Amino acid sequence: MKPSARCLAPGFLKRSLDEFKRLSNVAMRFEAIKAPTKAYPLITFDSPEDLTVCKRMSDKSIGGFSSANLDFYPATHDTPSHARFHGNISTKLPTDQPQVQRTGFAGWRTLNRGFTIFGRSLWDLNSYNYLAVHFKSDGRKYFVNVQTESIVPTDIHQHRLHSTTPGEWETILIKLNEFVRTNHGQIVEPQREMMTQKVRTVGMSLIDRIPGPYDLSVSKVWATNGGRDDEILANVKGAVTGLPMTRLRV
Repeated sequence: MKPSARCLAPGFLKRSLDEFKRLSNVAMRFEAIKAPTKAYPLITFDSPEDLTVCKRMSDKSIGGFSSANLDFYPATHDTPSHARFHGNISTKLPTDQPQVQRTGFAGWRTLNRGFTIFGRSLWDLNSYNYLAVHFKSDGRKYFVNVQTESIVPTDIHQHRLHSTTPGEWETILIKLNEFVRTNHGQIVEPQREMMTQKVRTVGMSLIDRIPGPYDLSVSKVWATNGGRDDEILANVKGAVTGLPMTRLRV
């Protein structure tokens, strides 16, 4: 009996062991019937290697001219280690591709997490109320994106990343039930509840189509119930709750 190529893929055994530990901890702490109180990290930019699990995206993939950079910055005495998402938005259309009628977007997301002996590796956020982001914004109209194992693979659930203090580090707690289902940048009807138990990727995007530079720094993204046992929340700057999704204009 020979192992499949999937079983031999890099990281398969480690992911399987990590998932086994997570499921064991859930069982021992009875989290299936009791809401967890600790933080559930999704992506933390602690080292340059953390960028390797992220993918940059822009309209260059369809012939556009917007740029997307994702660079690592180590911690200093007053700044946490973080990834800096920056570049330039252009709404210029390619002259050799008349089918392209709209450009002006950029983003990044985590890569698919691969497979384990339990199947595809997914984040189960079903026991959490919030998605938390520690970030520093230039004040532009960024969105937090969540992709799940949806019936429609191109569906993205989005929420505005509201900044109350542009240019300074801040933390936002976004209610998971306030994310809105979109597809190719458009709100989709009927709205369906996000499959929080099967989250594939998280990321950020800028789709305001305003030409010019942009700059967004992200230190970490995690799921939380906002309790005092959340060690990440206890060690970052003051948090604010997400604003209603009725403010969304895609």
